[in-house]
Amino acid sequence: MQLILNNNERKAEVSSHNWRKIGQIYKPSGSLDWAVTHGANPTAEHLYDDVFRIYFSARDQNNRSSIGSIEIDLNNPFEINNESQVPILGPGELGMFDDCGASIGCIVPVGKRRFLYYMGWNLAVTVPWKNAIGLAISESPEAPFIRYSTFPILPLSEEDPFTISYPWVTVENGRYRMWYGSNLKWGPIKADMQHVLKYAESDDGITWTRFNKVIIDADYPQEYAICRPCVIQDNDRYWMWYCSRGERYRIFLAESSDGITWKKLGKDAGIDVSSDGWDADMIEYPCVFRHKEQVYMLYCGAEYGKGGFGLAVFEQS
Repeated sequence: MQLILNNNERKAEVSSHNWRKIGQIYKPSGSLDWAVTHGANPTAEHLYDDVFRIYFSARDQNNRSSIGSIEIDLNNPFEINNESQVPILGPGELGMFDDCGASIGCIVPVGKRRFLYYMGWNLAVTVPWKNAIGLAISESPEAPFIRYSTFPILPLSEEDPFTISYPWVTVENGRYRMWYGSNLKWGPIKADMQHVLKYAESDDGITWTRFNKVIIDADYPQEYAICRPCVIQDNDRYWMWYCSRGERYRIFLAESSDGITWKKLGKDAGIDVSSDGWDADMIEYPCVFRHKEQVYMLYCGAEYGKGGFGLAVFEQS
């Protein structure tokens, strides 16, 4: 299925689609001590037939994040199966970069193994937090995820001095490609931060070369947080969904011919907040994936995923 069919009419085509919201499919019940609130950054992994495992980031009563999962059949996504009772990946050791939490970035199949890229949280004193990107590896589809290292695979650096977050990784012709978030400054208030998107490449998915190029930046002074890129390839084009905010998050769209130089297309005209309910205040953290002849989007609603996540399906008009 092509998302955009006519290269000469891309803007018109982008404006003429709709994400039909299926509804809110998951919110933590609060019965698990590691998942008291939140179902943020939902990420899909195909298991078999129409069944997907959805990874997400939950928080405990101390606001520390852990990664859990549920399983759904796309034919009846409201029926939740195999909800994880213990974290797939929890906070790291005391003093490490992820000792305040681990939040899901993406899952990448590597032969029989799976690479789980995540952002590790570490609260700071003079600034709200610092985070970097870590890796956990599962040796087979049902094997547990084990940290590759207690240290990040993409640490803070001169290029990315304050935070690194929201990794999205694909493998193309044996080359690993990562789009990720980087905070370039702090200020007296949170709105003074400058969170942008950048790009890196790797031969093995572990050692990365950063291009040190801002690929998605803010358009106006009130826009200060751009995050959670999700990239898919469609014939000769790359499409990126991401979320951005001044006061409230919305979902945006960009296109590229090479995955490095991007043209921003503005807010995704096919999806917005609802008139009421769990996603009436904001929508964020998109995860777009294909299955058979359909394209789906997982996304979060109010309070940065506190209201859980929902599902929508792409419809071309």
